[in-house]
Amino acid sequence: MSSKFPSSFAEVRARWREPGGYREVLHIGLPLVAGMASTTVMQFTDRLFLSHYSVESIAAALPAGLASLLLLLTCMGVTGYASVFIAQYIGAGQPHRVGGVLWQSLIASLVFGGLLAMTSLLAEPIFSLAGHAPELQRLEETYFIILQLGSVLSLVGNSLGTFFSGRGRTRPVMLANIAAAVVNVPLDYVLINGVWFFPEMGIAGAAVATVMGWGVTAVLLAIAVFNRDHETRFGVRSQWRFDAVMMRRLMRYGLPSGVNFFMELFAVTWFVFVVGTLGEVALAATNIAFSINSVAFLPTVGLNIAVGTMVGQAMGRGDPDGAARATGSTLHVAMAWMTALALVFVLLPGPLVDLFRPDNLTPAAYADIRETTARLLAYVAFYCLFDSLTIIFCGALKGAGDTAFVMWNMTVGCIFVLIIPAYALRALGWWSLDSLWLVFSVYVSVLAVASYVRFRLGRWRKLRLVHPA
Repeated sequence: MSSKFPSSFAEVRARWREPGGYREVLHIGLPLVAGMASTTVMQFTDRLFLSHYSVESIAAALPAGLASLLLLLTCMGVTGYASVFIAQYIGAGQPHRVGGVLWQSLIASLVFGGLLAMTSLLAEPIFSLAGHAPELQRLEETYFIILQLGSVLSLVGNSLGTFFSGRGRTRPVMLANIAAAVVNVPLDYVLINGVWFFPEMGIAGAAVATVMGWGVTAVLLAIAVFNRDHETRFGVRSQWRFDAVMMRRLMRYGLPSGVNFFMELFAVTWFVFVVGTLGEVALAATNIAFSINSVAFLPTVGLNIAVGTMVGQAMGRGDPDGAARATGSTLHVAMAWMTALALVFVLLPGPLVDLFRPDNLTPAAYADIRETTARLLAYVAFYCLFDSLTIIFCGALKGAGDTAFVMWNMTVGCIFVLIIPAYALRALGWWSLDSLWLVFSVYVSVLAVASYVRFRLGRWRKLRLVHPA
C-alpha cells in the first residue's frame, strides 16, 4: 500500500489491522514516543527552569547544549545503527547474531565516550568562535564541559536500547527513559536553584541533572538486557568479544548515519550561533522557539526509530512491499501529530512563550522577547509539517540500508540551501532574524522533498544488509 492517506473510515479500519498498519506502528512506536516525550520533558523543564533563573542561562543553554548534542548524536548515529542490524537479523530468522551486534555497539560507545570526554578540553576555543559576551561564553563552557564528561552514559544507554528497539520490543526503553525523567526533573530544580541542602549551581546544576538522568537509563537497560533468558536466545553475555567483521559493517553503514546526525545538528547549531550575532533578544527568542519546537520534534524521533525497525525486519524477511506499507502508516501518524502541534503554535503562541518568562523580568521587559518568539513560532508551524516527511522517510531509508543518500541529502542541503543562501543575504544587506528563519524553513522543506523522491524511486528495495537463513 502507498503512503496515500485513507479516504474513508473503512480504509482506516483496514489499515489498522494489516501487517505494517497503524496498530503495529503504535505498538512499536508509542513506547518510543513516550520515551522521547520523557526526553522532551527533561529538555523542556531544563530550559524552563533556566529561563526563570536568568536570561543569560537560557541564552547560553541552547548553543552549548546543541554543540554537545552535535558531537553526541554523531556518535549515536553510528552506534545506534545496531538497531537496524538487529531488526534485519530478527526478520531473517537469525536471533543468534543479535548479541554480537549489541556488543560491537557497546564497544564503540565506550571508545566514542572517551573521545567526547576529551573534547571538554576544547570548550574555550569552541565558544570563543561564537563572539558572544564573556559572561555568556563562560556559562556555555560550563554547560558543555559537564555534558561531555558524562556523554559515555548516554551512549551506553542508547546502545543497550537498540537491543529492544531493533526487536520491536520498545517498552523497556520507554520505562527507562521515564525513570530518567523522574530523576532528572526534580534534580534540575533543586540543583539550579539551590533548594534544601543542595548548592545553587545554576546552569551547571542543569548539566549535572542531565548526566544523572543518562546514568539512570543506562543502569536500568543494562539490568533488563543481561538476563538469563536473553543469553539463551540471543547470546547477550557470551558474545562480548570484539568482532572485526561485524564492527566494519557497523561502521560502513553507521558512519553515514552518524554524519547525517552531525550535519542535521550542525545546521541548527550554526543557525543558533549566527542568530546570536543579532543580539540577546534574537538569540533568546530563537532558543525558546526551538525549545517549543522540540515538543513536536522529539516524539517523531520515536516514530523514526519505529519505522526503521519495521522496515529493517521487513527487509530481513525479503519483503520490501511490507516495508513500504509500514512507512506509509508511520507517515500518517507523524503527520497527524505535527498538524495538531502546528495549529497550537499558530493559534496559542502567547501562552507557550509565557512559560519561559524569567522571574527577574517584568512583563514589559519581556515584551520584545515574547513578541519575537510568537512570530518565530509561525515559521516553526510551517516547517514542522515538512520535517515529519524527512524524519519518517529517512528512518525508512536507514532501515533498508540506504544511509549514504541520507548523509548526502543532509550535507548538500545544509551547505547549499542553508549556509550559502544565509551568507548571500548578508552580502546583499538583507540579513535579519526573519530572513534567516525564512531560509531555515526553506532548507527543511527541501530536505523533505528530496527524501520523498528518493523513497518513491525505490532503489532501497534492492538493498540487503543480511540474507534470510
